[in-house]
Amino acid sequence: MTLENFGSNVRPSLIGNDGHILIVDDDAQIRQLAGKFLREHGYKVTAARDGREMRQILSAASIDLVILDIMLPGANGLDLCREIRSGSAIPVIMLTARGSETDRIVGLEIGADDYLSKPFNPRELLARINAVLRRARANNGTPQGGYEYSLRFDGWCLDLRRRELTNPHGVVVDLSTGEYDLLQSFLEAPQRVLTRDQLMDAAKHRIATGFDRAIDIQVSRLRRKIDASEDGQAMIKTIRGAGYMFVPTVSRA
Repeated sequence: MTLENFGSNVRPSLIGNDGHILIVDDDAQIRQLAGKFLREHGYKVTAARDGREMRQILSAASIDLVILDIMLPGANGLDLCREIRSGSAIPVIMLTARGSETDRIVGLEIGADDYLSKPFNPRELLARINAVLRRARANNGTPQGGYEYSLRFDGWCLDLRRRELTNPHGVVVDLSTGEYDLLQSFLEAPQRVLTRDQLMDAAKHRIATGFDRAIDIQVSRLRRKIDASEDGQAMIKTIRGAGYMFVPTVSRA
């Protein structure tokens, strides 16, 4: 990433209005240049050098999205992503080394909403931030159709107004943005085979061109959260050579 990558196209009337971004990266140049670029495109930006500073900021400020580098001093980005996801649904975009598919897979498995390889084009970063925040904000808005407020299956309830999943015991189960999108897609088409492409399109979660395992990773993560049933029957069934099917009956309210 070089200085000339950060060409400016400022929208002065929107500065600070689009959301609050936290950049966690030990590279001062990335913090400064990415922060300046995002501010010029409507975002409030706060920067942190490591996990300690990240925790301080998250406890003191309202953050809409975290950009989190994997290679950090002390606790690495994967550990910090896991820490964020254990108690929050704040969207997370991971920054990974180019060609490091293992990091991308692990990041998705622990709850990251998207990833971007270094060095990156700042306009691609901006596009990914906009896309992730649109999904998160849509999930917190009015349910599609205007009248369905919850989807129920096998004692579980997905509240579409609060973007909240509760298990049969009434315990809230944390979902990342991608997991929520995927579950809602399954619940809106139960007992139907959905291909990987259909799920990616329905969940609006095309993480990166050519990374075909992304949807499989999302399904695997979602299964771990909802498939711990006593009878051992999987709710999400793999249809070999075709895709996936959500097995339980779904009711709407």
